[in-house]
Amino acid sequence: MFNAFNVVLLTVIALTMLLPFLNVIAQSFSSSEAIINNQVGLWPVDFTWINYQYVFSDASIWRSFGVTVYITVFGTLINLIATASLAYPVSRQEYVGRQAVVMFVLITMVFTAPLIPNFILMKNLHLVNSLWVLLIPGAISAFNFFVMRSFFMQIPAELIDSSRIDGCGELRIISSIVLPLSKPVMASLGIFYAVNHWNTYMSALYYINKPALWPLQVKLKKLFETDDISIDPSSQVFSSLAHTSPEGIKMAVIMIATVPIILIYPFLQRHFVKGMMVGSVKS
Repeated sequence: MFNAFNVVLLTVIALTMLLPFLNVIAQSFSSSEAIINNQVGLWPVDFTWINYQYVFSDASIWRSFGVTVYITVFGTLINLIATASLAYPVSRQEYVGRQAVVMFVLITMVFTAPLIPNFILMKNLHLVNSLWVLLIPGAISAFNFFVMRSFFMQIPAELIDSSRIDGCGELRIISSIVLPLSKPVMASLGIFYAVNHWNTYMSALYYINKPALWPLQVKLKKLFETDDISIDPSSQVFSSLAHTSPEGIKMAVIMIATVPIILIYPFLQRHFVKGMMVGSVKS
């Protein structure tokens, strides 16, 4: 009975998360009349592609999509490189001053800068209205730093010492031993960083005023603020514009903003359960 109760409870929780998502999918493929009359449930009504045709024909949406992909890819690379570069030295006992560095990072978790001083700092660094403001300030997450540091501390010191005896330098040790053993934590933190960049909203809203540099989440917010639909009269979907609705277009943009990050997870899922020292044992 306990197992049956767990199955029922988890199923209900899963449905509360899945059903709204199915409704978004259904509305993105439904006609304007069906959406306006609240006829759409979990299945499209008067199935149509017109909402996606509008989205695909809107250059501003694709520009925002490209900005989001850019900051997600390069931002995640910067995050992983910066976090690993700081976490590895302070995880080894032989490095002097590591406790002070850990304390400084810990302070940033407890005390955060208010918005106005932070904005003044970004402005003085000439980062406002540039994509660097979305990449550099959050290059290292304190929480992810401690996770990666704990992972590096579990790598046997004997493995590192034997490599030094064989003549390996620090860069060779990191590239040939530490990083290959760190695929699970790199994949996990990479997903955390990537999702954070993909969902960038507040930072872009505060520091970027140029519409050409808006990421997808800010663009989506602007679409929800207004029901005004603008489209090039020469576009092929202009003649079908009467069959679209602002709500349907919004749902189509939500799908485009959600699906890519969901598709990435299955490719990295295996690294979550992979043993840390498997690569060391095989070699």
